[in-house]
This record gives sequence, structure tokens and C-alpha cells, in this order.
Amino acid sequence: MPVPVEQLLNSEILKPARYLGNEFGAVRKPWDDALVRWSLTYPEIYEVGASNLGHIILYSIINSKDGQLCDRAYLPAPDLSAKLRETKTDLFAVESKRSLREFDILGFSLSYELGATNVLEMLDLANIPMTWQERSELSIKECPLIFAGGQTATSNPEPYADFFDFFALGDGEELLPEIGEVLKDSKLAGKNRRETLLALANEVDGVYVPEFYDMDIKTGAIAPNRHDVSPRALRRVATPMPEHSIGLVPLVETVHDRLTIEIRRGCTRGCRFCQPGMLTRPARDVDPEKVVDTIEKALRETGYNEFSLLSLSCSDYLALPSVGVQIKNRFKDEHITLSLPSQRVDRFDENIAHMLRSGDGRQQQGLTFAPEAGTQRLRDVINKGLTDEELLQGIKTAYTQGWDKVKLYFMIGLPTETDEDVIGIVDTVAWLQNECSEKGRKKLSVNITISNFTPKPHTPFQWHTVSSGDFVQKQKLLRQEFRRLSGVKVNYTDIRISAMEDFVGRGDRRLGKVVYRAWQLGAGMDSWFENTEKAFGAWTQAISEADLVWDAPSLKIPDPLPWDHIDTGIDKQWLIEDWERAIAAQTVPDCSFGGCSACGVCGPAFGHNIVIPPPEIPAISLEKPIVPPRVQRIRLKFGKLGDMSLISHLDLHRFFQRAARRAAIPVAHTEGFNPLPRISIAKALPLGQTSNAEFVDFELTAHIPIAEFQQRFSAELDDDLPIYAIEEVEVHSPSLDSILEVAEYTLTLAFITPKERNAADIMDLLEGAGYCVLAATSIQMPKVSKSGRNQMLELRDRIFAINVTNPDPEFPKIHFMGSCKPDSNLKPEYVVYMMNKYLAEEDEVRLVKVHRESMR
Repeated sequence: MPVPVEQLLNSEILKPARYLGNEFGAVRKPWDDALVRWSLTYPEIYEVGASNLGHIILYSIINSKDGQLCDRAYLPAPDLSAKLRETKTDLFAVESKRSLREFDILGFSLSYELGATNVLEMLDLANIPMTWQERSELSIKECPLIFAGGQTATSNPEPYADFFDFFALGDGEELLPEIGEVLKDSKLAGKNRRETLLALANEVDGVYVPEFYDMDIKTGAIAPNRHDVSPRALRRVATPMPEHSIGLVPLVETVHDRLTIEIRRGCTRGCRFCQPGMLTRPARDVDPEKVVDTIEKALRETGYNEFSLLSLSCSDYLALPSVGVQIKNRFKDEHITLSLPSQRVDRFDENIAHMLRSGDGRQQQGLTFAPEAGTQRLRDVINKGLTDEELLQGIKTAYTQGWDKVKLYFMIGLPTETDEDVIGIVDTVAWLQNECSEKGRKKLSVNITISNFTPKPHTPFQWHTVSSGDFVQKQKLLRQEFRRLSGVKVNYTDIRISAMEDFVGRGDRRLGKVVYRAWQLGAGMDSWFENTEKAFGAWTQAISEADLVWDAPSLKIPDPLPWDHIDTGIDKQWLIEDWERAIAAQTVPDCSFGGCSACGVCGPAFGHNIVIPPPEIPAISLEKPIVPPRVQRIRLKFGKLGDMSLISHLDLHRFFQRAARRAAIPVAHTEGFNPLPRISIAKALPLGQTSNAEFVDFELTAHIPIAEFQQRFSAELDDDLPIYAIEEVEVHSPSLDSILEVAEYTLTLAFITPKERNAADIMDLLEGAGYCVLAATSIQMPKVSKSGRNQMLELRDRIFAINVTNPDPEFPKIHFMGSCKPDSNLKPEYVVYMMNKYLAEEDEVRLVKVHRESMR
């Protein structure tokens, strides 16, 4: 029988805060006021989905529209999935806690080829029919519309066509609100599911409805089965909206735990292997003033102390040095750091190096560059636009600017690649190390990732064929050659993952049954290293049962391709010609800076490149950051209640840091290599336990009146973190952990063996056990130390008082007082252990709930 979601979210599952929906910036609109109810449904665990910029932006945009409500859902971890199935409880959206079946529309993000098995897992957990055929006769009230967006959905939707009612192709900023308006009109007009889908297909550019198209079984070509739908589905293009990046601030640490601001969308470099570069044309720069203003506003409003500038190639945003220096100057005394996830080695210079340093000159992040190939010839084949001289200049600049380590990305399996090209990777790294060495300083160390090239649709290399056997041989060759180098660490992409990605990524509709069968056989989270063995086995069996083989698709020019009906703006004939240029190692210019390459994108449907000239770079502030002294220490007594009891101690500490930044409280920082805010929470409270007696100290660099501090800080706190008292203490007074010695708790218990017991019997049992505990001279408990050593803990001297406060037959309560000193802390479970020593086996109790009443 289904149970309320809130009962499932407890300390028994890992990181329950993933599913609470109480992040800073979460939007809660009245359910009954919305005409269209969305759930953006990310088919990955929370830490991945909640840090995805597109997810955050679309959530913000939809919720900004009148009559539209947008909630969120994520792939639950295995422990919660098991609980949902065990209790027959539907997968839910995190804010409303409503079943996904109650929404009008569910949007899944397909960002990589193997994500479909996660989608099926979520549909199954939500008790939603898997295919559009099964859903076709259901009303939207009975079953929401299911759609997919994202790069993989736009690239080649056909392997997943059975599972989605429609696909949203391209950028979603304008596309999704238009979908919402059509859905609203359809609901008001009483249209059925098919009529609504037809309205979407006809009225919204960028919507592709598989139901209205058939596949030619001989050629794989897709054509409409109705006269009233377009033969090709258009990829949508939108201008970046960085203001909508200011949104969710997760309470748990995510994969990209920082503010992210998009500065440029689209890349025109023309790298022939790069699908994102082809599927995001034309390039669109964001106005530098808008970027700077958004970053400053976002840092103030979110409390982040780290931000990232996002683009396929940040270095091609010509305003980057100006933007970086402006932000660096404005925040030079505020411990703000910048990261650049994507930059070209040929554009790395002293300005960018300065941006990436902290105010005192330390490097705050590693540097990652992608030469991709080890020889000049092969870099020309892939149109990387990088010479040996430019590669050396960039790496040498990093070395002279103080970086002793860089990370480099290379690929193997590229078209026309020879063993000489493969060995060229090793030779290139050796050359860079030799050139980057100085007397009295260690040579450059290099972390290398070698990935297996998998051809992608809508690129000139989409006709290339590569085999797993080739990858095995090339990796073996590299392992042998790298033995001659020191200071190098090499990681290789698992060949099995590459094979799965290639097989699915360039497949057609026949793969729907393979995807479904692979999921049935246990595939899921397939790109995660720890799941590779299981996933590969499931896919292998599913492919065999479908009478298919692992071999990569062999595609011929110019035969129909499964994705030819997706209009990306790039002319197929241009891709064929560029493939021929690649074989001849001929390059094409970057059309943002070097002239039009005539790919076909530019025009009314997709627009044109928008490249903003570089503004003047302001003078770099060379003043060392001011390190003000600590002048005030404020101590809060607060409660940790309700949902906030499911936030870990480390997550609570991070929450307080960001809340203090939002409140503009001048928190002091430690000195040293990695300065940290001087915020100290006493006596970490275990996950799931509540309290009315938590304490935290804030050390400040400027005096703030107590009342003002409380007002400003309280405004940034969750209701489940009430402030009970506030006082100023001497700046250099002892730490809270050293002065708090006694804690009082109320424990809610339950009997391990169900049995009829009345209140009087319970009182006698528990009071008797408590008396025995206090009367004992010694009570020892065996425990295994962190090092694995068996030891005995003496518990009796840690407990000072114990009594029964409520002899409820189902959940009796006891109160105890004990030590909370670091070397003799009395944990609540220790008290239960001591009591059970004096209870008969049939009367033993277990711990149900813990509440800390006081500490002193």
C-alpha cells in the first residue's frame, strides 16, 4: 500500500536532502492556480541534475509564466528506488511531493546516448506506461505527456522514439513556454491526447512527434504518415538568458557546486568530431555588461563564493579578459574564485592566468586543455585549428605563470589515424615536458585522459566506422609507450562504454526494443564506472536477442540517415564535402573570425553569428587582498527541526556560509592555502536527529549590532532553523566544542518484539532498566575503531540521569542527561544499549527518534 512520501524520506536512506525540494530558490506555486503543471524530470541522480544549467534555466523560465507551474524530479538512488517499489509508492516531484502521474507534462533531459534506460526506470517507478502506443488512448489527466529534450534528443531521437510522445529539439528557452501555451489552449478546448500532439506539431517549431512519422524498414529513412505535418523537424535556436541562471542553490554538494553563467552559445570552430559545435550554431555572444551585472547580482543573491563561465569554448568569447578582470577587481577582498571548464590552449595568456588566481596569487583550479590529437596532420584532419607552436605557447604560459600540472585530453580512433599518430600523443607530451622545465623547479606533470572517438550524427565524421578491436590495440600501444615518461598519469575511457554509445547514438527505431530489453536486464546509470560490467552484459544480451550485432553502424554516402529529418540548419552536402576535406587533411576557417564556411546555418530560421568585439580590459588591481582582523564573535542558539534534520552537518555548514553571504555578513576567514569562513557549529548532530539546542559561532571583521545580525541572518534561514538566542562573546574565547560538556536528550523508543503492554508495565520496565543503569559501577560496550581494532568503551561514567517521560505503549519516551565532551560523548544509541542490558530479550527496545533538548 502506498505511503506518504514524507515517511520514506528519513535517515535510513542516503542523502535524503536530495529529495526535499527545499533548496534556496525553489519555487512553490499553488497547485490549483496552475493551468499547466510541468515536471522537469532529470534522468540522473540529484547531484548531477541539480547542477545542470539548462535544467535550472528552464525551471526558472517556466515558473515565470502565468498559469504555468514547474516542479522537478530526479532519478532516485537505489535505496529510495527499493523503498518506492516495496511500498508501491509512485516516484514524486520534489517540491509538491505529488506523483509524477498527476502532472500534465513531464520533460526528460537526454544529454547522452545511454540515458534512456534511466528514463525507463523513472517511468516504471512512476507507474507510467513506457511507450506512446500504450499511452495513446489515455487522457492527459490520466497520464501526462512525456517528452525529451537535450543534445541527444536533438541529435537522433529515433532509438528513443517509442518512449516519448514528442521531442523538443534545440534550445528550450522560447520553445518550452510555447509548448505550455499550446497545452493550455488544448486543455481549455477539451482536446484529447492525439489532438493536442497534432496541435504541438503544427503550431510549435521544434516539436517532433514520432507518432506522425514512419520509418522505411529498408532504408531507415523517416517520413511523415500524415499530409498535415512537416517532413522535417526544425531545431530551435534561442539567445542565452543568463539572468535565469540565478536560481536553485542545492543544500547537498552537487557535481558542479558553483554558480554557472553562460557567456556564449554556439561554436563555429568547425571541429569535425564535435557534435555540440555543429548543433549549437550560430554563435551568440552575451553582452559583457550583462554578464558582469548578472554575476555580481547572482553572487549576492545566491551566496556562492565560486562561479564558472560556461561556453563550448570560453576563450572564444573575446570579452573574457575584460569580464574576468572586472569581476576579479570587484570581489578581490571577498574570497570569490572563478573556474573555466572549457578553454582553448591557443588563447591561454597572462590575462586568463590572472583571472584564475586567487587574490593572493595562488592558483585556485587546475588547467585543462584538449589538443585532441598527437600530430599536426591529424589535428588538421579533425580541423582542430591548433598548431604545435600554439600548443607549446599555451602550455609554456601556464608553466611560467606558476602551474606545475595540467590536464590534457586526447582521442584515439579518429579517421585516417595511424600508429604514428597514436605514438604522437606520447611524443607530444614528452616534448611539452622537456620544453617546460626550469632550473630549481620540477618539470611539468601531466594528467592525461585518452577517450575513444565515437562518431556522432550531424557531424562530418558521422560516416566513420570504428571498431572495439582497434581501440584495444591503440590503448595497448599507448600503455607501452607511456612507460618511458615520468610525471605522467594516464586514464583511458572504457571501451565498452564507447561501444554502447556508438551503437545507440547512430541507430534507428529498431533499437527501441533493444533499449527496453537492456533496461529489463538491469542496465541503468550505464556511463557510471561501477555499473559498466552489469550494463555491458545487459546490452550485449539485449542486442543478441534482437538478432543484431555490436558492430558500429556502417553508413554510406549519401544514403538516408536515421536523423536526416531533423533540420539542424547544416546542409548535408556540406557535411559530405567536409568529410572529403578531412580525408585530405584540409582545414576550414572558424566562421566567427575567419570568413564564412558556407555550412548553411545562417539565415532567417537560425540567425547569424553574433560576435561582440573585445572591450577594453580594465587595469588589473595588483593590491594584495585586505585581511582584516577579527573584531566580533556572535553566538547563536538555534533549532534543527523538520526537513532540516535531514541535512548533514557538512551541508548545514555550507548552508550557513551561503546564508551569511546573502545576508552580507562580514565573516572572517582563516589564513593559509585554503581560507575558510570562520563559522563553527558545535557538536555535530547526526542525520535525522532534531534539536532545540544547537550552537554556532560567527567571527566577523566588522561590528554588527546583535539585533541587526539576527534580522539579516534570520531572513536567509529555513523555517526549520529557528533562532532562539543570540549573544556576543569575546573574540578569542574558547571554542564551543571545548566548553560544552553536558547534553540532554529525549528519545522515542519502540519495542523490538511486538506485545501487549500497558503504560504501567512500560513504566516499570523502563524505569527499572534506567535504575539499573544508574546503579551500575561499570557498563562496557564493544566497538570496532576506525582502524579496525576491537575495543571496549566504558559508558557508565558518561550518563548522569535517566527517566521515563511518556510510557506510551507504542512509542515510549525517555529523557537522559550525559556527557558531550569530545573524549566521552554519550550517543543516544549507547543509552539504548545500556538499557537493553537490563531488559529481558522480549522487552528490548530500539531507537526511533532522537531530539536534543539542551547543551551546556
